[in-house]
Amino acid sequence: MRTERWGLMALLVVTLVWGTTFPAMKLLSAQLDALQIIWWRFAIALLVLAPLWRGMRRSERRWGLLLGGLLFLAFWLQIEGLARTSSNRNAFVTGLNVLVVPLIAMLALGRRYGWQLWAACALACAGMALMFHEDEPWNLGDSLTLASTVFYAIYILALEESARRTLAQPLRATRMAAVQASVMLAASSALLLARGAELPLVRLQTLEPHALAALVYLGVLASVVVVTLQAWGQQRVDAMRSAIVFGLEPVFAAMTAWVLLGERLGWSGLAGAALIIGALVLSQLQPPAKVQFTAQ
Repeated sequence: MRTERWGLMALLVVTLVWGTTFPAMKLLSAQLDALQIIWWRFAIALLVLAPLWRGMRRSERRWGLLLGGLLFLAFWLQIEGLARTSSNRNAFVTGLNVLVVPLIAMLALGRRYGWQLWAACALACAGMALMFHEDEPWNLGDSLTLASTVFYAIYILALEESARRTLAQPLRATRMAAVQASVMLAASSALLLARGAELPLVRLQTLEPHALAALVYLGVLASVVVVTLQAWGQQRVDAMRSAIVFGLEPVFAAMTAWVLLGERLGWSGLAGAALIIGALVLSQLQPPAKVQFTAQ
């Protein structure tokens, strides 16, 4: 139970940082497009993580490549959606992975879950419906974000599965993060070149100070620390419960968007936040399945 609590705390930190990335990316999207944001974010991350390639095992490279590809698709679609909708809406639609994860696990992996977790899913979805308070109709940005949510749900399940299949020699989370950062940088570079755009090296000089600060924050804390913590945390918290914890993301995003962007929640949004927190508590009423990573 103690290691489970540490895993839960790690995933809460991950979710808190994720919530702060929505307004940060919204600020950047006014000056850089989605691929340029990904390129810079993971160029910074890879600069920090590059030394970890030394001594990497084949299984870590193989799983890292797969996870990096899934993560790239999720990030790209999310940022493209963010450029077309509000920070709050983007976060709320992303939070639907609390429902998408168990649905994919049931359809693709044949898993079954107890009533507590399904009740927690229902609470979380009701909370996100209340938080989705704007009067604007569903738009293209929301659709792109929903597609991102599907890929991220697959990423969550693949991360858990990678640990299940490497119990004899556990994957090291920091080295997995290094591989994923490399994939993200390579994929964004390839797409930028394919569309005839130059790599965004010069654009850095034109960014305003607050945009530069947001880029460093995304590259170091949100891409190095968080990707590592997520892998480590899912050692102790299974994919279904991880998705419930990640349901807190729109709550943290709304708080940050209120402070930085002036986007505010009304009473329905606050009630939704309370329901999501209740879902997190309910999801912890039965013991999770254990998988294994190492932190080195």
